[in-house]
Amino acid sequence: MYKVANLKDEYKKKLITAEQAAAMVKPGDRLHFGLGCGSIVDIDKAIAKRADELRDITVISTVAIREKPFETYLATQSNDQVRFSSAHFSSHDRKMNQDGRCWYIPMMFAELPLLWYHNNNEVDIAMFQVAPMDEHGNFNLGPQVADMWGVIKGAKKIIVEVNENMPIAHGYQTQLNLYGIDYVVEGSNSPLAELPAKEPSQIDKMIAAHVVDKIRSHSTLQLGIGSLPLCIGQMIAESDLRNINAHTEMFTDAYVDLFEAGKLTGNKPIDKSKAVYTFAGGSKRLYDFIDDNPICCNAPVNYVNNIATISKIPNFISVNSCIQVDLYGQVCSESAGHRQISGTGGQLDFVLGAYQSIGGHSFLCTPSTRTKKDGSLESLISPVLPRGAIVTTPRMATNYIVTEYGAADLKGKTTWERAELLINIAHPDFRDELIKDAEKMGIWKNSSKLI
Repeated sequence: MYKVANLKDEYKKKLITAEQAAAMVKPGDRLHFGLGCGSIVDIDKAIAKRADELRDITVISTVAIREKPFETYLATQSNDQVRFSSAHFSSHDRKMNQDGRCWYIPMMFAELPLLWYHNNNEVDIAMFQVAPMDEHGNFNLGPQVADMWGVIKGAKKIIVEVNENMPIAHGYQTQLNLYGIDYVVEGSNSPLAELPAKEPSQIDKMIAAHVVDKIRSHSTLQLGIGSLPLCIGQMIAESDLRNINAHTEMFTDAYVDLFEAGKLTGNKPIDKSKAVYTFAGGSKRLYDFIDDNPICCNAPVNYVNNIATISKIPNFISVNSCIQVDLYGQVCSESAGHRQISGTGGQLDFVLGAYQSIGGHSFLCTPSTRTKKDGSLESLISPVLPRGAIVTTPRMATNYIVTEYGAADLKGKTTWERAELLINIAHPDFRDELIKDAEKMGIWKNSSKLI
């Protein structure tokens, strides 16, 4: 009883309102607003009410999963008041970026924990949502451990915003004790923002079929976000494949489909009986599945995305989307020309780790074309990447590139073999033009063409 009484007293000492938390923000501060579903809600609204007083504030976030942009952004007009930066762009970050208010931090996701407490990169105040405190004084971080311990270690001040709707995530380093924080705000318990995947298109289904065709039973999956991974999960759930495991950066509804189909077993050499992930985003169904479920294992990103960890798991299959590929095999997955679309995340880590896994492969998937504003088609397999495009996966690391026309394994292939393989999975309307470009570039021979 003495311990419980102490906890209650300590909790009461540290309990403040969202307005009191907002009042602690001073000019020149660097604030971290949280990650994934753990980004703040009530404190953000309270800071927004102080919009006219804010000066030279930097707000940092990572993959913030929200229904709308930060209130602090909506309430302010200029970077002299508040500027935003993100270590992985969301749709809201893209909007803020177009307005000239948000900048991307180019980093490997796995390196972020080090970034936050090294190289004089301290955060003045870290603010993030957590589940209510348990009887031992622990707050669960929810399904987004990722780089949060780097933020926690590097922050000068820590304020948690309690949300009763936050799922209790099992795993590694998922708890933060009352004695390790500065203040507690009891939030308004907003429902977690959902990321429902779009229904797969016919092209998604064709791409997914090429990938699933190369997956074997006893494989471990890393699936990215969007309709394509959802489609792959559904196809595997309906297939004869068995003993499928999860070790992924982002945990999505696709894994719930696999579990409910009896496919997800966790029978792998490390983290046995666990579906390992570093953050989650999806529907309420996903959050309910994670809540207090010991099968789900949330872990820091420098473990989950570590190439050495990934390579220890045999038959590791990594599936991610990309934006554009050139005939050298260079892959852009984060920008459309100069426009930042997404972040580097862990794509390169999983591409490298999957190849080092015994029996493992990585698949980078894209439709063969996109429709431009004038209604014409543009090939997403191009001679060279357009000006401003960011290389996310360099050509020496690329394994499979997949379009609706097939899967091209570029690993160990010469420059002309790569060109041949990529042209063969490009849209037929562009193949002759790509051949001519490849000839000009000196990476095509007349004897190359197979079909």
